[in-house]
Amino acid sequence: MGQVNSTLAFKEEKGGKEKVVSNQNRSLHIFNIPILWFLVFTAITLVSLYTGNLPGGMIGTLLVMMVLGELLGWAGDRTPVVKTFLGGGAIIAIFGSAFMVYAGLLPEETVTSMTDFMKSGGFLNFYIAALITGSILGMNSEVLVKVGLRYFLPIFGAVAGAVIIAGLLGFLVGFTLQEAILVITMPIMGGGMGAGAVPMSQIYSEMMGNEPSYYISMLVPALALGNVFAIILASVLDMIGKKVPSLSGNGQLMKGFTYEKTKQKYNVEKMGVGLLAALTFFAVGTLLGTVLPLHPYAIMIILVAAAKISNIIPQNVVEGASQWYQFVASNWTFALLFGIGVAYTDLNTVLEALTLQYIFTVFGVVLGAIIGAAILGKLVGFYPIESAITAGLCMANMGGTGDVAVLSASKRMELMPFAQISSRLGGALILLLAGLIIPLL
Repeated sequence: MGQVNSTLAFKEEKGGKEKVVSNQNRSLHIFNIPILWFLVFTAITLVSLYTGNLPGGMIGTLLVMMVLGELLGWAGDRTPVVKTFLGGGAIIAIFGSAFMVYAGLLPEETVTSMTDFMKSGGFLNFYIAALITGSILGMNSEVLVKVGLRYFLPIFGAVAGAVIIAGLLGFLVGFTLQEAILVITMPIMGGGMGAGAVPMSQIYSEMMGNEPSYYISMLVPALALGNVFAIILASVLDMIGKKVPSLSGNGQLMKGFTYEKTKQKYNVEKMGVGLLAALTFFAVGTLLGTVLPLHPYAIMIILVAAAKISNIIPQNVVEGASQWYQFVASNWTFALLFGIGVAYTDLNTVLEALTLQYIFTVFGVVLGAIIGAAILGKLVGFYPIESAITAGLCMANMGGTGDVAVLSASKRMELMPFAQISSRLGGALILLLAGLIIPLL
């Protein structure tokens, strides 16, 4: 089983000889399959979907997500302007599927099944567990300690930058300071819906009156629109990093901090071990989350990092986790993004928020998060681009789903552990700040 690599060419074996195939020829493939054959798979999927004969449960749902996700992702990565400025395949997979739901192009039964698969079925958790376990275990343990101790400073920088710029821009377009900070900035920086907007609405309800649903209706548009800007600006930051190499570590958060990509043959048995490790770490995080005031993702990050630093994990488990992480990231990212569009992205909510004043202020929140995280990240030795993406944009997106989309758009999936620190621990920080700020404002 081979890894999907990102080099300028790849090799095919034919008649015992290796033939180098350029990216130009590879562009005639979708999901490493010749386009004609991929279209055959697509046709079978669509006929099954629209005749009501799609297999039930995970099989039919994952088939639709993989086929349509890869198709939209392939198109987005090859569409001018979109591929350069708007996040390419990542944003097309998300908003293409969201539009299909909005326009009624997906059967209601399929939308329900996919939403259940993503949420109660746990596909998002399954994906993120693989990325967290594999990417942390693949890090250099000494540098992991060095980075972890510094990481919270750029998070504070992101929050400060978002509050300052949103407050200023909001004032200029007619919002009060309370509206700019409490209704727009806090939900955007709060770690998504489940860990951010929902508990935040409870805090607002307890401290200011009204039902939580009243505040949810105000918080969700900011959260959704902020997520859009985070994905778009992730692509822009990737482009800036290519134009100004000194600002970017190309996926490294700081100099000397690398994901250990060793040349190794993929081993199905090791990948099975890696899958088991990812599931077990997530299970332990969930178990401890019942008694500790932390999100299971945050606990999981701490546990995996502690296991890596203490060097107690056998090498075959480390290698298996690394291989499983790369398999999942290579083969299911567009499928997951398609599911995010269906289950978590409500175009009605986004469109309702589209006033110029609101858009301007939301953009200020995300821009402020980028600037604050980049500046303070630079002060502690991080590359500004990677610091802005992880401590900035991954604070300003829609939690776990936003982390996947942002890192996919910026082509830096190996930064998932730090993205999750921002979303989970950073989100908890925002809830604390919200409770402190309300009496002041």
